[in-house]
Amino acid sequence: MDFLPIFLDIRDKKVIVDGGTTVAARRVERALLAGAKVHVFDEILSDEFNAFRDNPDLTHHARTAEAADFKGAIVAYGASEIGSRDKILFDAAKAEGVLANVADVCEYCDFITPSVVDRSPLVIAISSGGTAPVIARILRARIESMLPPAYGRMAGFLGKFRDQVLSGIKQTRGRRRFWEAMIDGPVGDRFLSGDVEGAKAQLQQTLTDMQSGQDPSAQGEVFLVGAGPGDPDLLTFRALRLMQRADVVLYDRLVGDGILELIRRDAERIYVGKRPDHHTMFQEDISALMVRLAKEGKRVLRLKGGDPFIFGRGGEEIEMLAEHKIPFQVVPGISAASGCSTYSGIPLTHRDYAQSCIFITAHGKDGVLELDWEVLLRPNQTVAIYMGLSSLKILSEGFAEHGADPQTPAAIIDNGTRPNQRIVTGTISDLYEKATEARFKGPSIIIIGGVVNLRDKLRWFTDNQDAKFSMSLAPKDSL
Repeated sequence: MDFLPIFLDIRDKKVIVDGGTTVAARRVERALLAGAKVHVFDEILSDEFNAFRDNPDLTHHARTAEAADFKGAIVAYGASEIGSRDKILFDAAKAEGVLANVADVCEYCDFITPSVVDRSPLVIAISSGGTAPVIARILRARIESMLPPAYGRMAGFLGKFRDQVLSGIKQTRGRRRFWEAMIDGPVGDRFLSGDVEGAKAQLQQTLTDMQSGQDPSAQGEVFLVGAGPGDPDLLTFRALRLMQRADVVLYDRLVGDGILELIRRDAERIYVGKRPDHHTMFQEDISALMVRLAKEGKRVLRLKGGDPFIFGRGGEEIEMLAEHKIPFQVVPGISAASGCSTYSGIPLTHRDYAQSCIFITAHGKDGVLELDWEVLLRPNQTVAIYMGLSSLKILSEGFAEHGADPQTPAAIIDNGTRPNQRIVTGTISDLYEKATEARFKGPSIIIIGGVVNLRDKLRWFTDNQDAKFSMSLAPKDSL
């Protein structure tokens, strides 16, 4: 972090703006909104100043700023776009111990002016450290569209109860739970719908209940969240919101680092990853751990790759929660088959190639599953195989033994949707050999069917070029 982000109190303090340009007008506008006494220096002010010329906190000096003008100021902005004036402003500001900022002149800046999303009293400032201000402006526009103006009013409404909550709820975790429940729960819903009195009554009732011993923080909860196949951009909004609310996170190897970085910073993290024939923690132990943590009053995020209800054992994990009457909610994620096939340019269905798609897993509780080959070999169908990398030889032989055309197109997508995505395409007869040469380590998904032929035409996501080299250089180790 190159700059320390702070919010400066300039209410009733002197702020100097040198220049009559559009940039100067924006500096004046922001300072006035923050309650400053603004002095602007220039012979002629642009039309951008018309909106606040009559503001009693604005004083216009039809001249350039002089050294004496900086006495008692807290901030000085240079926006004349004249180099000699910028230097005079910076030197005079330094002589008086005033923070200076000259537009687009880094050496004359004590601080950077961020792009601002104003939902007062809620304010979001975005900065690229001066390296890419256009990116900051684009992000601001996106946040503006996502954050309704009513959230600012809600922040002001809730702020009126701050002292009451501080005195009524002693524990930090309890207060955080209370505020989150107010914002994400019925109180926030009532306020955003315009029922301010209803929101106030419900908030007061919740406070009364807590003061009488009914502490919502004593009851834990579990969030079973699908993290998608790997790309953090594929997370749902609900997943992101719950990732920020969790006290403890249980995650496995299919969850990428980029996704883990989005979890609340002070949440405890517990790795419960599983590989074939190597379990950090058995399934029953994971479920028992979730129950124990929830009974301790913690909000538990069980973060799983893909979708938790598609070969993610999500149903197994929450069965024990239901038995112990632990509150839980499930958030679906983009499945591995859907995400990986899309990023590889292989549609799962297509009117000319496949009118149906079947998902199977090569592994069950006790190893390789007995597969229904009659169903798998139906024409005009795509087969997506989860957890099939270590069983690829058995699968290839099985397709051949049960009458599949050996030239049926097939593909393996390794680390799909991630920066290190690699893909090999071939046929049922040679896919095992190609995958061996590529030395894939997973997670991988196998796609079989005519839709694989569309990859060269429809591919859009750039695969890791290392795959091309590993295909020719790697020794033929077994999978």
